Amino acid sequence: MWPGEQSPAGGPDQPNPYKEPPAPWNAPTVTSGPPGRGPGGGRTRLLAIGAAAAVVVAAAVTGTVLLGGDEDDRAAGPDPAASSASASASASASASADDPRSGDSGPAPTVAGWTVVANPDRGIAFDVPASWAPQSRDWVTYVAEDDDPDEKPLVAMKAPAVLQEEWCASDGDRDGSVDHTPLASAGTRGNNGARSTGEVARTDSAAWVYGAYTQPDRDKVSTGPVTSFTTASGIRGSVATSRSSGVAKKDKCDVDGKATTFAFETADGDFASWSFFGAAGVDDEVPETTVREILATVREYTPSYS
Repeated sequence: MWPGEQSPAGGPDQPNPYKEPPAPWNAPTVTSGPPGRGPGGGRTRLLAIGAAAAVVVAAAVTGTVLLGGDEDDRAAGPDPAASSASASASASASASADDPRSGDSGPAPTVAGWTVVANPDRGIAFDVPASWAPQSRDWVTYVAEDDDPDEKPLVAMKAPAVLQEEWCASDGDRDGSVDHTPLASAGTRGNNGARSTGEVARTDSAAWVYGAYTQPDRDKVSTGPVTSFTTASGIRGSVATSRSSGVAKKDKCDVDGKATTFAFETADGDFASWSFFGAAGVDDEVPETTVREILATVREYTPSYS
C-alpha cells in the first residue's frame, strides 16, 4: 500500500470515510515498473504518468486515479470498462532525475535552502527541505485496498516529493524481489465534489494512514480534530492529522504511520488539498514541527511554460 496511492472523499457523517469521491481524474498511460510494497504490507503505488497526458488518456487503475479532476477532464476520459490497470512502480532515482517541472519554471522557494515542489495542473506549490526528492509533475502516488484486483485508489496525490525513497527494504511477499519503502511523502491534489474543507482534511488523512499502514484494520486509525490553518501566503483552510496504533509487525517494514491533510478552496472556487504521510514511532520520523513548516509554505501560483 505504500507509494502510489488513492483518494477518498466520503461525507463527515458516513461510516466509511474512504468512500470514492464523485470526481475522478483520468490518468494517461503509465510508464512505470513493478509494484512496490508499503510499510503496512499493502499497495502504495508510484505511477510515472507519461508526459503526453493531454493527448494520451489510456487510463491507469481502471480508468481513474482519483485526484479531483475538472469537468473537462472527466468528459474527455475513456470508458473505464475498456481500460485496464497497468503496472505501478516504487520510486526510482531516474524519475527524480527528470525535470520535476517538465517545462514549468515554477515559483521560487520561500524558505532559504529548501526545494520547490509544484503541481502545475493545480497551480499549487510548496517547499520541502533539501533532503527531499521532488518527483516529476506527472508522478502519481496512491494507496489501494490490498485485495482490490483493479487497485482503485482510496486517495492520491500528484507531483509529490519523497523523503528517503529506500528507507526500508524487504521481501515481505517472499517473491525473491526486494521492495523499498520510503520514509515519507507529500503532495497535492484536487478535491472537486467534496462538500467542505473539513471533510477533505478528515477523510484524506485517515485514508492515507489506513491505505499505507493499517489495512485491513480500520479501527487502528484515529483522527484528531479538524482545526483551521492559514499558510504563510494567506491561504485559509482546514487541517487534520490521523495516526495509527498497534500495526501488526508481520514484516520489518511494517510500522505505524501518520498523515496530515490541509484542505482549502482555491482562487477558482474549487477544493484542493496538500497531504503528508510517513512512518511514525521510528527513529527517523519526520517531526510535527517540520510537517507544519512544510505546510506553511503551501501557496497558489500561475504556471508558466517555456
